[in-house]
Amino acid sequence: MAELGERQSLESLILPRMDNRVRSFAAAAVCLFLILLIPVAALMAGSAGVAPDFTARLVPPDWAHWFGTDQMGRDMFARTAKALTTSLWVGLFASACSVLIAVVMVLVSAASGRWMDALVSLAIDATIGLPHLVLLILICFALGGGPFAVTLALALTHWPRLARILRAEVMQIKQADYIISARHFGKSWATIAVGHVLPQLVPQMLVGFVLMVPHAILHEASLTFLGFGLEPTSPAIGVMLADSMRYLTAGKWWLGLFPGLCLLLFVLCFDAVGNGLRLIFDPRTAQT
Repeated sequence: MAELGERQSLESLILPRMDNRVRSFAAAAVCLFLILLIPVAALMAGSAGVAPDFTARLVPPDWAHWFGTDQMGRDMFARTAKALTTSLWVGLFASACSVLIAVVMVLVSAASGRWMDALVSLAIDATIGLPHLVLLILICFALGGGPFAVTLALALTHWPRLARILRAEVMQIKQADYIISARHFGKSWATIAVGHVLPQLVPQMLVGFVLMVPHAILHEASLTFLGFGLEPTSPAIGVMLADSMRYLTAGKWWLGLFPGLCLLLFVLCFDAVGNGLRLIFDPRTAQT
């Protein structure tokens, strides 16, 4: 009876965790499917959402136009799908460049002496201490705006937090026995950094990349909304939200509601995918 009671108590502790993991994986799979569905929907829309139709200006949502139409008669559903696709590509490229910058900085810090590690740490702290949005605006303004300027600005400003996490991980890895043994066998820090340290950073890099994408997407939308990001003629969430401000007081609520709501759901989908990856790679939860 005692063994049965202990077994039931153990099951009561394990099964809820298993249920939470199953729910997290299911949510991550559904969100990943929705993310991949956005570019497909934008491709299937064709010229809808871009080509104007002045005979259908400012039509409220109906069965023909799920999200209504804008001031030029463009279908808001197709335009939102194209805008999210643009934000997706900008976020992916910017996050990939940020991860690359963070990894290079950390590996240089690990392969060099204390003075280089102190210099990298100073660069991380200095970049984090700068006003984020102001720095983004200055870089985009200096480069003249557009997709390239937004992507570069996001890449140059989103790497420090991931670099700080990777640097802390490297500091622990360097104290491991196999690293110390490799040094005793005469291997250089550069060889150890590439051959031993870098593979240990892959899980943190992947999770950091996925969680960095929604931040990049939100900042891209913010820059575009303020007029420093993508061109006003391109389908972009920031452009759509900025244009909607002139029509909200006239009762055209769908112009701002649906693009903003889709942007929020899009970001939450990436957050769910990142949490699913964290469950896989985190040693504290991977085996529970």
